This record gives sequence, C-alpha cells and structure tokens, in this order.
Amino acid sequence: MSPSGIPRGGPPLTEAEAEDLLRCICFKTGPPRTVGVELEWLVHELRDPRLPVRPPRLAAALDTVRALPLVSALTFEPGGQLELSSRPAGSLMECLDSLAADLAAVRAALGPLGLTLSGYGVDPWHAPRGRVLHEPRYDAMETALNRTGPAGRAMMCESASVQVCLDAGLEEPGPLGYHRRWRLAHLLGAVLVAAFANSPVHGGRRTGWRSTRQALWAELDPRRTLAPPPDGEPRAEWAAHVLDTPVMCVRAEEGPWAVPEGLTFREWLRTGLPRPADADDLRYHMTTLFPPVRPRGHLELRMMDAQPGRDGWMVPVAVTTAVFDDPEAAETAYRAVKPLAELAGPGPAPRNPLWLTAARDGLADPELHAAARAVFSAALDALPRIGASEGVRRAVAAFHERYVIPGGCPADDLQVVTS
Repeated sequence: MSPSGIPRGGPPLTEAEAEDLLRCICFKTGPPRTVGVELEWLVHELRDPRLPVRPPRLAAALDTVRALPLVSALTFEPGGQLELSSRPAGSLMECLDSLAADLAAVRAALGPLGLTLSGYGVDPWHAPRGRVLHEPRYDAMETALNRTGPAGRAMMCESASVQVCLDAGLEEPGPLGYHRRWRLAHLLGAVLVAAFANSPVHGGRRTGWRSTRQALWAELDPRRTLAPPPDGEPRAEWAAHVLDTPVMCVRAEEGPWAVPEGLTFREWLRTGLPRPADADDLRYHMTTLFPPVRPRGHLELRMMDAQPGRDGWMVPVAVTTAVFDDPEAAETAYRAVKPLAELAGPGPAPRNPLWLTAARDGLADPELHAAARAVFSAALDALPRIGASEGVRRAVAAFHERYVIPGGCPADDLQVVTS
C-alpha cells in the first residue's frame, strides 16, 4: 500500500473479468436477515441555526465527537455533515436501539459546545456552504461535478439523508426474491421520496420542490445518479451501467487525482490509459456512482431526506424494513406501487416523471398518495411481525395519521425565518 492507502498496482483487469466481478459482488442473495442505516445530519448552532458555524469551531467539535466510543461508524461529509453508519443488525430493533444510543452520545458531546444536529434534506439557511474536508477524493469530486453546475457542490456540502440498507433477497422468484425487491425499490422509492420529503427551503428561499435534495440529485450528473433500466435482469443491467458510466477520477499515490472527462470505465479497461485499471479501481468507481438504489451485495436505498426531531429518522427505517422484509407486506406494497410504472414511463429514476413528481409535489399527487396509504397500512400491519417495539409502532402510526392520510409530508410544516 502507498502512504495514501491506494494499492500499488494490482494486476490489470480485463473487461470480461470486470463484468464477472460485478455480477458476483453486487447482488449477494439469501434470506433477508440484516438491516443497516446511514444517517446524515447537518451541524447547526444550538441557540440560533441561522448563524453560521465557522470552520475552525466545526473542526474542533468534530474532533470531540471522533473521540467518543461509538458502535456505529462515524464519518463526515465534505460540508461538515455528520454521518453515523450502523453495523449490520439482525433485526430492526437491534439497529434502531444501537443507533439511538450513539446519537444520544453525539448530542451529549455537541450540546456543551453550543451545537446541535439538525434533520433537513438540505440546509434551509446556509447556501452555498464551503467544503470543510479537503482530500483528493473530494477535490476530484468537486471538479467533476462542477462540469454540470452547482448542484454537485450543494449535494456535497448542504444535504443530508436517511439511507436504509437491506439484504438483496432470495435467488428464487417471489416477494422476497432479489429481482422483485430490485423492482420494488425503484417504484416504492418514489413513494418514500414523497412521504418523507423534508427540504422545501434552501439557503433561505423556497425552491418549489418539497424535496429539494432529490431535485439536486436529479440535476447532478447526466449519468452518475441514474438507475439502470428497471425491467432487465438486475445483475446484467447493473454491470453494464457501472462499466458505461464515466470515471469520476483516477487515483494517484501522490499529488492531485486526474479527473478525465467522458472516459467510461469500459473504455479505461480497453485502452489502459491513463494507466491500467485493476479490481480495486473498479470497486472505487462503484463508490462514485450515486443512483437512488445502489447494490453493494445488499441494497442501499438512498432517496429519503433527513427527518425532523430527535427520533423522526426511525419512521422511514421502520416502514422501509417492514415492507421489504415481511413477505405479506412486500406483496401488498408491490401491488400498490406497480401501477406507478405507467407514470414513471421508460426513463430511469430519478429523472423520470414519477420521481420528479414525487420530489416536487410529495403526497399531494393523487397516485402517489393512494400508493402511500396502502404501503403505510401494510407496514403498520407488519411491524409487530418483525418485532418492532410499541414506541416505534406508535411513531409510525402518528406519522401515518399526520401526513400520509391527509396527503402531506414534513416539508409542509417547515417555516424558515431568515431574519
């Protein structure tokens, strides 16, 4: 390994080897058993979130948090957003309880420093927000994403989400089969965007979107944020998508990383330029793809805004887990969202009409509203079967009554005072 942690030249990878590797590692099938969550939070002033947190003060606070003995993995996004990633848990409650304990420890450490964690899909007050982290990866990412406008910088520095990680599913057909779960994720994903939209204000201004965060993802890059075609064989479609997406950067042991323009990974393999690509380059390339559902052995569902309140994040985690991992709820949810395919059309998420409507209108759209009501009802029925606590069931029921039944979302509550 080099001092930078970048491998010193593994054997060059052929195109056929790359395709085989992708098919093997991206959908690892078996009975759905584990749940994981990645929570991103904005860090704000406790006394007045409209006040900017200066970079030196933020850096000192992050150093304090790094010293905590957490179970979850702790990382920071380029704008200083704090991220906690749970370990794979054997049940919904194991995951929720572990993350809740770590969050309590982080909040207890930040409070005396006058800082707090805020759950919004994008920062309502501060835009543009500069990068706090200056590393070769983020330098290269900003250069690449700047080619398509300011959405990339906003995504890097001003956005936060709730991401749910679930097993890919069984090899065989049925409600828990990986093919069905892949299809379900791309239709249900739009319902989750709409129900949990929580970013109607960015930089002190209303944007016209209930989920500005999702709108930024749709604007971000011509290909990097897109899902592959939804109706093909998932392994083959994903492998082709990975290889035909342009490379964000070519890592180097020393100095800045190259940021080629328009060089797909397939072309890199075929030409061997600017240097031969190896298996680690392919694995790294996959981390620079940002579709709404990303297969990494398991499925990462990446489309939900960060949620308000101390425990609001638990609701999307509980609902998503229930309708994916309980067979009866999975079948009900699939029947509820299947008609949305007509609204989606042939285009990929998140740029097709279904996903754009979800981000703009939330559950005010009648078709998404009808689907959400069926999905949440199925989740509420399933939560006792998957061992959800009474507190979690009450939280989901309260969200259902407050937002889903009348056709609203957290974005409808957000009133930001800018001065």
